Amino acid sequence: MELGKWSPNPGFQDAEPDGASDNTGTAVPDDKGSNAGAVESDMIEEYTQIKPYAGMPKEVLLMYSSQARYRIPREILFWLTVACTLALVALTVTLIALSPRCMSWWQASPVYQVYPRSFRDSDGDGVGDLKGIQEQLDHFQYLNIKSVWISPFYRSPMRDFGYDVEDFQAIDPLFGTMQDFEELLAEMHNKGLKLIMDFIPNHTSDRHRWFNLSRTGDPRYRDYYVWADCNATGPKPNNWVSVFGNSSWTYDEFRGQCYLHQFLKEQPDLNFRNPHDIINFWLKKGVDGFRMDAVKHLLEAPHLRDEPQVDPKKPPESVTSEWDLHHDYTTSQLGLHDLLREWRAEMDTYSREPGRYRFMVTESYDYHEVDKTMMYYSTPLVKESDFPFNFYLLDLPQNTSGLWVRHLVNLWMANMPQGRWANWVVGNHDKSRIASSAGQTYTRVINMLLLTLPGTPTTYYGEEIGMENINVTESQIQDPAGKYNASASRDPQRSPMQWSNGTNAGFSNNTNTTWLPVHPDYRSVNVEVQKKDKDSVLAQYSFLSNLRQSELPFLRGWFCYVHADATVFAYIREMDGHDRAFLMVLNFGRESVDTDLSSVLELPDQLKVVMSTNRVNDDKVLQKSHIPTEAGEGLVIQYSTHSRFHAAHPGQCYVSEKACYLKVMDILHKC
Repeated sequence: MELGKWSPNPGFQDAEPDGASDNTGTAVPDDKGSNAGAVESDMIEEYTQIKPYAGMPKEVLLMYSSQARYRIPREILFWLTVACTLALVALTVTLIALSPRCMSWWQASPVYQVYPRSFRDSDGDGVGDLKGIQEQLDHFQYLNIKSVWISPFYRSPMRDFGYDVEDFQAIDPLFGTMQDFEELLAEMHNKGLKLIMDFIPNHTSDRHRWFNLSRTGDPRYRDYYVWADCNATGPKPNNWVSVFGNSSWTYDEFRGQCYLHQFLKEQPDLNFRNPHDIINFWLKKGVDGFRMDAVKHLLEAPHLRDEPQVDPKKPPESVTSEWDLHHDYTTSQLGLHDLLREWRAEMDTYSREPGRYRFMVTESYDYHEVDKTMMYYSTPLVKESDFPFNFYLLDLPQNTSGLWVRHLVNLWMANMPQGRWANWVVGNHDKSRIASSAGQTYTRVINMLLLTLPGTPTTYYGEEIGMENINVTESQIQDPAGKYNASASRDPQRSPMQWSNGTNAGFSNNTNTTWLPVHPDYRSVNVEVQKKDKDSVLAQYSFLSNLRQSELPFLRGWFCYVHADATVFAYIREMDGHDRAFLMVLNFGRESVDTDLSSVLELPDQLKVVMSTNRVNDDKVLQKSHIPTEAGEGLVIQYSTHSRFHAAHPGQCYVSEKACYLKVMDILHKC
């Protein structure tokens, strides 16, 4: 230590007990030598003081820091900090390990289907468009809907209203421009909404550039479509029949061969045994997901053999309907799922950004072959579709019975792979509106069923206000299927959305003509009127949608069958650790009944109605032995109990992923 370089602190007070020392180091000596000795003596006294002082130099600080009374507290604090840090890290790792997976956006919200021709017309031409959708984005927020699926708006000759695509990378002028689409997408994202596009991979329009190049024998595009040898007057390559009826083969004079079309002759089938890349364009634009259309038709057996007839005795020349054949060679062919998994992998490359997961849902009407539908689900090892559409609730109108509803629900739940996510559909652009097919009496209770079952509900535009089919005269038919067969027209369920009681139900304000007629009940059945009525179909839909998102038992809890008979279907939504559970009692019968659930020991004797589709019954307290419901009435009943139904009845209950609620910390954990 170089004491000669030390400079004394002028503010220092000697800490000696007698306080005798008064040398502050400020005197100016006359003799340099004697003063040097005095300074050295002062320094020694300074360094032997007991207490440290403010402003001490590094050397003094180091001398004091080594003393036990300073070193030990410092070490205690250090190791305490280390221990606390390790404890926090361990706690964080434990919470992450024990926490169930976060729900994705497509699970947390219903999916709302927009049919763009009929949603909102912004430019007065009588046809809905993209700007019209943008004008009504607040409607989705009112319904607490975050996921919007928009039916095709690609450039198209409109022989099948957009499902015959002329250009996969262009917007049809009828719906707007690419700028309109980009503005719509940006505004949706600004509002926290996700956009799901309708993607049609099976076929294109016969006006598509690929098809014209394939017809001419271009080496690159020659095999982009399915061609087979035939001639104009001879027999077709086989007996395959189109979905719209008659042969699936049409002769092309330019190429001198027949091409396959499983739908309209203006919709030639792509040959997916020859790779195509047609989804990256929209993924780069930022779309949030795809609904894959008609996927079971993607591949055909390359041997092109005749399909077996349902009735072998029927003359082959009279086989003209798709129902006349077993589709062993034209649907669900080997390689189909490999193709879908490739698309899924491509989409996953765009899902790496947090919060930007790209959703994939598949459409396949497999009817009684539910096992085929379940194959579209992802597995723990291979990702495919997040879920295939569940169309079995479309059969609700076939039987007004609680037992029938339970059967349709269980058809999906009992066959769904373990740990997968369910979904429910009661209407779309191809099927009659549920309010018409089942009847207005059951509109509310069906919406209640849709929004309280486990999984993702899908709502077709207008179902939230109870829109019904329109009557379409033969001269008004627009649907190509209806022009082939008037009884098969899908126009009735595609009428303009009813926004208000103004001109054209608020769908189009600048024209007297809309592409399809507006339903005559629009003055009472519309969004504007129903928003003001707390007892309306719309108000109840909004309440149920918000309840579904705010209550954990509906989103992540157990689903348990409790009761089903000729009239009532009842089930429970509950979660371990959560102090609230919900009993749903839905009357799908034709008469009022009292339901006795006294045999369900897990239910308390008294139950409170949170919501009834008949508003006069809201907030009523009921006895579990006497739960009255009218025809078409549904009850959401809340109760509290520490006894869980699923624990004693595992065969009657389902859950996608087990989770328990820890009330003290307000968190979920695996259990």
